[in-house]
Amino acid sequence: MALFDEKITGQLRDILKGLKDKVTVVFFTQEFECGTCRDTRQFLEEVTALSDNLILTVCDFVKDKERADLYRVDKIPAIVLLDSRDRYTGVRFFGVPGGYEINSFLKALLEVSGVREAVPETLKARIGGIKKEIHIQVFISPTCPYCPAAVSTAHRLALESDLVTADMVESSTFAPLAIRHNVSSVPKIVINGTQELVGAQPMEAFLDAIEKL
Repeated sequence: MALFDEKITGQLRDILKGLKDKVTVVFFTQEFECGTCRDTRQFLEEVTALSDNLILTVCDFVKDKERADLYRVDKIPAIVLLDSRDRYTGVRFFGVPGGYEINSFLKALLEVSGVREAVPETLKARIGGIKKEIHIQVFISPTCPYCPAAVSTAHRLALESDLVTADMVESSTFAPLAIRHNVSSVPKIVINGTQELVGAQPMEAFLDAIEKL
């Protein structure tokens, strides 16, 4: 049974017509798929089928360990986006980007394809000042309307700096990780395991936290 009806499929196809260049969606699962892995695979198969600019590559977390290590994928289901030149973008999703989160997934596809608004020069200068590796985890719930904005801001930072990796993490799928980071409300943003923000914060707030590291 399809996840999307004809009306939503048509809307998604129209949005994806805006893709500028090809995007490769790398999906990590395993031979005996968990329920969430199956759901994520179906989600990705249906979305990527709607545009010739989307390429879906399915990898086995165990058998393709070298590739998982390359993108630092340490849990599944995982989605990694590569640009038109197959370069790793630092944009990742852990869990199904469903519900409200489909908005951040679609935005990530468009931005990785080259469709993005310019970052203000003041913020661009601060991003250029990042000198260490930064790992941003945005814990979300698919029923949270505020979460996609936080995820998209994190992903944009990853696209602007090769030193930034930004993850959407679906809290219920990765409950032990959410518990470890004391996630009681979403979106919760954890940067390098120590700096924390709650809510759909602007890019300035992300950079303020990064600059404290």
